[in-house]
Amino acid sequence: MSFRFSPFLALLASLLWGGLTGCVDFTARPLSAETGLKDFSQRKLNSPKLLEFLQLQGVKSPAADGVWDFPTLALVAYYYHPDLDLARAQFAAAQGVGVSSGERPNPTLALAPGYNSTVGPPWIYGVTLDLTWETAGKRSYRQAQAAHLTEAAQLNLAATAWQVRGRVRKALLALHASGESITLLKKLSTTQGEAFRLLELQHKAGAISAYEVTQARASLNQSRFALQDAENLNVTARMQLAEAIGVTPAALIGVKFNLTEFKKIPTAVPTVAAQRQALLHRADILGGLAEYAAAQSALQLAIAKQYPDVHFSPGWQMDQTDNKWSLGLGFDLPLFNRNQGGIAEAEANRSVAAAKFNALQARVISDVAQAIANYRGALRKTAAAQALNHDIATQFSTAETMLAAGEISRVELALRQQELTTVALAQAEALNQAQQALGALDEMLQAPGGIEAALAATNR
Repeated sequence: MSFRFSPFLALLASLLWGGLTGCVDFTARPLSAETGLKDFSQRKLNSPKLLEFLQLQGVKSPAADGVWDFPTLALVAYYYHPDLDLARAQFAAAQGVGVSSGERPNPTLALAPGYNSTVGPPWIYGVTLDLTWETAGKRSYRQAQAAHLTEAAQLNLAATAWQVRGRVRKALLALHASGESITLLKKLSTTQGEAFRLLELQHKAGAISAYEVTQARASLNQSRFALQDAENLNVTARMQLAEAIGVTPAALIGVKFNLTEFKKIPTAVPTVAAQRQALLHRADILGGLAEYAAAQSALQLAIAKQYPDVHFSPGWQMDQTDNKWSLGLGFDLPLFNRNQGGIAEAEANRSVAAAKFNALQARVISDVAQAIANYRGALRKTAAAQALNHDIATQFSTAETMLAAGEISRVELALRQQELTTVALAQAEALNQAQQALGALDEMLQAPGGIEAALAATNR
């Protein structure tokens, strides 16, 4: 028999060849702990790629004078921190699912050779092609589900960025608070040391009892121990800052920080409108809504799967030198199930997504209310500490005048100086607590420009 090459076979061969040549090849990307450690240890604040990234964000490079502020260090954390690398990878994976969700089913090519044992020539050559037509809008539901999951992954990236930013702020605040404590405790130790020296002289002269000297020594030792604790906290804060940024502690050696913003406290407290804006526009709230929308689309897809897809099966056969064509039409028969299990599972997942969102929203409402209450309480405590510090400073100024007039001794002036420094420590601690409350509130509201921006947005 003479074999005649059919145009149908030529078309199939060209399609098959085109599909195979368009395949993506595998590219190996080895991963090892040793390589990761090496890359991590090479992260620096003066890295050219980092500085280029900062310039793209409109930030002038602080590498020249070596002074870094909170907004710039937050950008450094956005560049380096592995939590954001993970969130970006999850977002890219969701985008990949979005691409695959829109793909149509590939046709199936089947070879169906036959053998005729009664009449020659015996061999029969056959080819069939199966084309699937998805019904009931399954493809659009898949695409909608993938789009919502991609949106949720993008919002998760934004929420992770807020968490990273918050950790950088906490570490910088701890660095500032410990630095302020070190300065004041050194001053207090110096003053107490001078008072202890004068009291010892008076005790030797028989003017005072040994008990008063012992009390002064105990206060001096307590201040020295507190100073050591503050110095340890300062070292720990630097290590926490390195972790929050995503670099090694060695990368921060010699780096100076601009911490002036932690010396001021905005007194404005978010209004009800600002709270509402936070509850409606937080990244995790919007992400929860996106996940619920994805669950809705998944349920629609499960319901659509009740309806069978249609299969078109054109075929060609060379039978005894005759070209024979066929056109098949097929679909699944929904006799044993109509995807009840898949629908029930999708309905349950939608209920879970709704419950998770409601629980998240309730938690956020409670957390925002608690953060506002803490912030207001911290502001009141800061105001009280400032007033007390002002009163003690006035008394100390009066004591200096009295010393010049010979009305009080140098010991009494040193004791007044101790009281003033102690109150300054209390004021610094109150200010630190207010800054902590402000940072927590800032994370709760998630306003891009801070609390002031949230308040301004509600007044438009």
